[in-house]
Amino acid sequence: MKNCKVSKQSVDDSKSGVKDGAEASTPVKIGPLGAGQRWTAARKREVVLRLLRGESLDALSRELGIEMFILEDWLDKALAGIDTNLKTRSDDPLAIERDEALKRIGELTMENELLRMRCGLKRPFEFRRSRK
Repeated sequence: MKNCKVSKQSVDDSKSGVKDGAEASTPVKIGPLGAGQRWTAARKREVVLRLLRGESLDALSRELGIEMFILEDWLDKALAGIDTNLKTRSDDPLAIERDEALKRIGELTMENELLRMRCGLKRPFEFRRSRK
């Protein structure tokens, strides 16, 4: 299991059931699954949060009836997802430049089509006979 640090504020928020934004939903019951039940993303998230708060992996595994390697896998995937989302740049300069270039290409294409219609050309280049 990887070492990680969680702020006291985020732990207090997750204990009190505080959710970000408009995603206020009912608390998820965590415990062993009944027959025919599946582990939803919300239930897995609650288990991972308990691991991040410092609960023993062994004790949590016994309580939930899940093998330890599965819990470690969930934790690793959650941490990888956090890392991936923190690495993304919202104001990527290359993406901005690409979008501007695509916009300009669209404008030029429309301008070319309008000029062709104005000239009465049906094709990009009219075929002409040589004058020799």
